[in-house]
Amino acid sequence: MRCQSLVAALSLGSAALALHDQFPINTSGETGARPLDVINSNPGHPYSVSSNSEQWRFDEYPPENATGNLIFDTVHSLLQHWPNTRYRNGHNIVPGVIPIGTLLYHGTNGSHMIPSGPEWTAMDPEHSIFFSRGNGSGWHLTLAATRPLKVLYFDGNSAAKLSEGTMDTQDIIAWGEPRPERSFDERDRIDHLCTWGKEFRIDGFVRMEMSLEVMLCNFTAGVEVVSFVHLTLPRDDRSFHLLTSLNHTTWIRTFEVLHSGSWHNRYPGDSRIVLDLTGLISLYDTALASSLISVRAGLERIDHRVFGISSQDSSRVMRRLTEIASRPDPAGSGTDWKTLIRVIVDRYADRLELTQYLLNATSSDPQELLGRAKLAQAQLRVMLTPYLLHSTAVPSAGTLGIYSSQWASPIFRLCVRTHTSQITNLIPLMMSSELLLLKAVEDTTREICRVTTKMWADGVMSGLDTLFPVERNGEPDVTQIMNGWRQDIQKLMSWLDWSVWIKCQPACGPEEMCYLSTWPINAPRPDSLPPSPQNPQNLTNAREAQNFANRVGQPKYPTMPTEDWGKPQPRCIRRLQPYGF
Repeated sequence: MRCQSLVAALSLGSAALALHDQFPINTSGETGARPLDVINSNPGHPYSVSSNSEQWRFDEYPPENATGNLIFDTVHSLLQHWPNTRYRNGHNIVPGVIPIGTLLYHGTNGSHMIPSGPEWTAMDPEHSIFFSRGNGSGWHLTLAATRPLKVLYFDGNSAAKLSEGTMDTQDIIAWGEPRPERSFDERDRIDHLCTWGKEFRIDGFVRMEMSLEVMLCNFTAGVEVVSFVHLTLPRDDRSFHLLTSLNHTTWIRTFEVLHSGSWHNRYPGDSRIVLDLTGLISLYDTALASSLISVRAGLERIDHRVFGISSQDSSRVMRRLTEIASRPDPAGSGTDWKTLIRVIVDRYADRLELTQYLLNATSSDPQELLGRAKLAQAQLRVMLTPYLLHSTAVPSAGTLGIYSSQWASPIFRLCVRTHTSQITNLIPLMMSSELLLLKAVEDTTREICRVTTKMWADGVMSGLDTLFPVERNGEPDVTQIMNGWRQDIQKLMSWLDWSVWIKCQPACGPEEMCYLSTWPINAPRPDSLPPSPQNPQNLTNAREAQNFANRVGQPKYPTMPTEDWGKPQPRCIRRLQPYGF
């Protein structure tokens, strides 16, 4: 009876998926989405991948325009300061809530009146106090949420006033399209966002500057005043909200904003904001924003942005967002996607990094290289231990066909399917965002398992694995094996591109902090930035941008080379005077 119920449910899910393929936006709850993007079916199960070994070829690489790895990594990076500093141009819009009792902070330099309209609040007081500047004092407002505050989160460095892509996703909501020439038009931006969000009872919009902030639409709805105090503060002569002087007190306050942001560098990020991944909108979703495929073509990830999206895709994004914002309550399968993705990162990140380290040996001593190869083989086997089927038949050397590792395809298949095989039974309950996440997880685990299983199987056939002995004629060519492995692991880790591997080496001392170039501290002069690859016209000639350039470009202002801004590299900076950004 139970099996019949399951089959019936799965059949219903298949019908729902097929229906949704004809009508991508389902106003009754948007369950299901684009089955051909998600499902690789075979008779007997509408989702399961065929056990046919041809489905599990080790020479089948991810498609050139695949984005599953990018969706996986950006979702894993949500609300984390470090990866969103590294890749400033966000591609995700995610609904969420700020729980009851959470504190928000707002700093001013002159008025002790509670804002009567939309204004900016900080998640940490170090950030808001940065704006409580004045002639030796400033006003500082602390608010507490009296109910869950409904918010939308824009990932990336989405509060950085830059024309190079940081604000593209929010501009679609505010103005219908990315408007990079209006990067400094913050008052109009917050007014338009809050006007749009009022219909859906959205209380604010979460962005990341040097630390996380909330664009709060109403200071009298859903929040109450904890305190509004007149603080004694060091004198600060800044005439503009960006750092423009090197006086002692300005440096301390500036560093402490960065310091508070660093508290949320890594997973889980800022846990005071609870995101609902069943409502995730990703502009890396090629079915939602197909026009961006050609926009990204040939570009490095740091240059990916939403500018260049077609009007049709922008409209599709807004329809999807309107549907998600209109939902009375979150729905979906109940899968904890955030934890699932983290489990996969935890499982492989350190071991892949260690394997890469072992393979980077440069010794010319054959015995030392052989020892390194065996250590690397052991790490590969450790990663695959839960999938090493006792029934696996290892062929003898010399009997292999053209695909020398294909005997290991059952291990490959089990490795891929373990994390999601039961979740697929929940497809009839899934929102379209969840199906996108499911595909991203399977795309990512498939490539990890493909590469690591192939490397391990090659090591077995080379006689490097003591648990799976294979008789060989002669010694293996360890140098050739190591070179092939080194390329395999480098390609895999570059494709995954996890920010957990980006760190200061050696580790920083107690008086230091690991740091990536951050807006506005290290941002180059806007008039020195190259034009957008999709728009040959330099969009940084607006009056606001020139004002920025005049102020930030003072000779005494510390700047980093343009190449560091384009590809931020971790480095240790001092936590004490004198600072060195």
